[in-house]
Amino acid sequence: MASNSAKNNEEGCLYVKVSLDGAPYLRKVDLKTYTNYKGLSSGLEKMFCSFTFGTLLGSEYVLTYEDKDGDWMLVGDVPWEMFTETCRRLRIMKGSDAIGLGMALNSHS
Repeated sequence: MASNSAKNNEEGCLYVKVSLDGAPYLRKVDLKTYTNYKGLSSGLEKMFCSFTFGTLLGSEYVLTYEDKDGDWMLVGDVPWEMFTETCRRLRIMKGSDAIGLGMALNSHS
């Protein structure tokens, strides 16, 4: 059975699910429509602005992703190309909840 990312690449798209802590719904984004982290962040802010009232990815929220190994990482820690190759899903979480994630990342370095 082909993985989701292989299927997405064949179609010329790279869709991943995006969740926002506290939001009652999930969204999907095509990572191939973005060329860098800044563009992705701006796109997600627009997508979730009605729910977050403009605080997305500011001091209150942190963007994280699950890589192909199932590990959760902070977005922006690897080069863009590596991120798009390994990202399986995105999660926008409260910054206070990401504190442990940051410590876990530092222990892997």
